[in-house]
Amino acid sequence: MTQRIAADYRDINGKAVASAMLSQVAQDVSVLKSSGWAPRLVSIRIGEHPAVNLYIRNQERAANQVGIDFERRNFPTDISEEDVRAAITQLNLDHDVTGIILQRPVPKHLPIQQLQSSIAPLKDVEGMHPSSIGNIVYRNIELGPCTAMAAVELLKETGVALPGLEVTVIGHSEIVGKPIAFLLMAESATVTVCHHMTREVAVHTRRADAVFVAVGKPGLLKGDMLKPGSVVIDIGINQIESDDGRSRVVGDCDYDACREVAGWITPVPGGVGPVTVAVLMRNTVVAARRLKTSHSDTVPKSTITH
Repeated sequence: MTQRIAADYRDINGKAVASAMLSQVAQDVSVLKSSGWAPRLVSIRIGEHPAVNLYIRNQERAANQVGIDFERRNFPTDISEEDVRAAITQLNLDHDVTGIILQRPVPKHLPIQQLQSSIAPLKDVEGMHPSSIGNIVYRNIELGPCTAMAAVELLKETGVALPGLEVTVIGHSEIVGKPIAFLLMAESATVTVCHHMTREVAVHTRRADAVFVAVGKPGLLKGDMLKPGSVVIDIGINQIESDDGRSRVVGDCDYDACREVAGWITPVPGGVGPVTVAVLMRNTVVAARRLKTSHSDTVPKSTITH
């Protein structure tokens, strides 16, 4: 990586990347429909959560844009685990449904990992079923966790060569940090994962060609923690109050300071978020194709008996 002057930094435009991805997805959806396998994505929301409602609206808007049938299934906060499992089982058995997404977070009394595991692997468009995660370990990266795949997609957008690239990931959650590490290792990058027990995070970030940060702490990543010319992929979403009393959304990096040093950087908002939704749509196409293949390339799903 070569050093870039401060005025020559590049914002990685997540909206533009998402738009290009959705254009391709729309073409793929058209092909699936012509063969009798129209993708249908069902969203499961449990309880009320303003942020989740926003995510669902964005997902539905993207689905409408590319021609994917999108259905909302909303359940009360006090629903039992057994009733959620029963609803998921019904969707697993419904041949008209090609994709299922369980919106996060769920109420604390519900075991998210067990519920995620109850979704049929072939309909796991969120990429969070254990078999989906396991596929990444075996370098099958066609379908994986949406946010993690979106973050890696934005790194690829810079044009840097991934084999041998020195990457530091700050955060090791099951849905973002760890999958990012596996996805990058599948691309032959050299990956260091930092977490709350890491002694000197800056030691790792200063030698990295690319830094991913996803911990939910605004301003965690500073400019002096970066290697000049490196790539910064900010996955954090934090709502803070400005000096004028207004709230705004920021990431986990000190954006102004980091962009003075970085060669490429994702803004928040407008970076990883739009691409995450686009990846969900792409995953929905992948799931529909796999279901089509698992039954028969010549049999429309509308003719399959339930």
